Amino acid sequence: MVDSKTVLVTGGAGFIGSHLVDRLLELGHRVVVLDDLSSGRLANLSNRINFHHTDINEANLDETFSRENPQLVFHLAAQVSVSTSMRNPLMDAEANILGTLRLLEASRRHGVEKFIYSSTGGALYGDPDYLPCDEDHPIRPLSPYGLAKSVCEKYLELYNKMFILNYAALRYGNVYGPRQDPNGEAGVIAIFSQAMLEGKQPVIFGSGEQERDFVYVQDVVDANLLAINENVTGAYNIGSGESTSVNRIYQMLRDLYRFRKTPLKSPSRLGDVQKISLNSEKSLREMGWRPKTGLKEGLELTADYFKQVQTRSWV
Repeated sequence: MVDSKTVLVTGGAGFIGSHLVDRLLELGHRVVVLDDLSSGRLANLSNRINFHHTDINEANLDETFSRENPQLVFHLAAQVSVSTSMRNPLMDAEANILGTLRLLEASRRHGVEKFIYSSTGGALYGDPDYLPCDEDHPIRPLSPYGLAKSVCEKYLELYNKMFILNYAALRYGNVYGPRQDPNGEAGVIAIFSQAMLEGKQPVIFGSGEQERDFVYVQDVVDANLLAINENVTGAYNIGSGESTSVNRIYQMLRDLYRFRKTPLKSPSRLGDVQKISLNSEKSLREMGWRPKTGLKEGLELTADYFKQVQTRSWV
């Protein structure tokens, strides 16, 4: 049990962020959420948090830090779609690089103890030389999204050296679970789930044999909480160490939903990595983190959630 702190969570109304907020509240922290609600939902949030409806690039960021005085910052707000970053790299850079830099500046000016950054393992390494990738694997992103995340990690290193701002960069695999928005372009499990429940044919891009490292959202929350430890500094892979094809995910979900239609096929998307899995031994060694939720169990929990909310209107 960590000491109670004031914690700022950007993107706290979103998929991963709202689960993190719930756990922080359970641990007795005072939680401040900053979210522009472009993809997050107020319904995901407890009324026990202090909520600021704003963008991380807005000019009032310093005012928010002055008023709330956070000791920890969890930065999850982001443009998360690889394909969107390919179409509009400028917008991606404004959200993911400039937004992060503004948060880092506010954090160092206001004496934040630690900055915990949601990075990517799925898009950072590019087409890998070996699998599973460890943190020493060359960084060769294939998309502006992956590049932006790698640039932000370099800023974190620099701020640590220049201003002694402690940080952890968590390189997630493909996170899935309850509350993931099925209307976005990221999150194949949520997208397939919603389509199947609506009786629509899901779309598989390319052959469907591209493989991803799927990690359940509550395991990702565990990693964020363990990263609070002041001795945890640097970059950490957060994944299962295993890769699963999109076709296999389709088959598993088809069985869970008793779905009988065949998927539609579409051309491969530029910027997509063909195969990735993450070696998380460093996270186990230095943080004590390992994934607890197997893919079968995680998909069952996710399917149960989507069955319960299938009539919800997503906005």
